[in-house]
Parts: sequence; C-alpha cells; structure tokens
Amino acid sequence: MTDTPTPQGARVTDLVLDVFRLNGLLLAEGDRLGADIGLTSARWQILGALDDGPRTVPQIARAMGLTRQGAQRTVNVLAAEGLVDQRDNPDHKRAKLVALTAEGRRRLDAITARQVHWARDLAAGLDPADLLARCASTRRS
Repeated sequence: MTDTPTPQGARVTDLVLDVFRLNGLLLAEGDRLGADIGLTSARWQILGALDDGPRTVPQIARAMGLTRQGAQRTVNVLAAEGLVDQRDNPDHKRAKLVALTAEGRRRLDAITARQVHWARDLAAGLDPADLLARCASTRRS
C-alpha cells in the first residue's frame, strides 16, 4: 500500500475537511443563535432529539451521533436547569426517559423559530449549485 493519495482520494479528503469546517461553522452559529436564551449547540441538539417525545439517553445519543456519556452530561445540565426531566421508563427499570419540560419546550420552540429565519435569510437568492459553491469556497478561505 502506498501513502500517495489518488486524485479521487484527495477529493474525498477535501470533502471531509469541508464537512468538518462546515460543522464548526454551524456549531458556532448555533451557539450564537441560542446565547441569550441559555442554549448552546450541544444543548439544542439534545432538546431537538426530544422534540417528538421522551427518549432514553442511549436513544438520544444514537439519534444524534453522540456518545452515551456525552449525551448524559448534557442531559444532566439540562435537568439541573429545569429544561428536561427524567421519568420512569415502563420498558426498562434503570434507563430513565428524558422529556422536555414546559420551559425546555419554550426554548426549543424559540431557537427553532430563529433557525428558520436564519436559514431563510442565508438561502435567499441562492440556488443549490451556488450554495454548494459557497461551501466549497470556505475551504480556500
């Protein structure tokens, strides 16, 4: 096996690096969108996983591509702030169900509304090809 990348491999590497950069930009923007309502991107991600109803921490972690331990740490913070509660799970004695509280729902709805406006403003006047070109240009910046 050789350490010399193929042109296709180099393109895949460029794509992966673009996705990493985009992820960083999105996390920073999420932190900005939720700063005044006490939500970071990590907290928003957990609340969003509960939008359709209660889940266990392992279910949240799988749905969001997180480690169980990372999801648990954020759930603990959200519980301490009164944004989620942990309920008995009829299907499992030890794995509690995590659910939004009324305040958690209010904050999730608030940041979701902000995200809708942010995405609309960002996409205004862009066609999909232009959007892809803008993403690719971040690699060269």
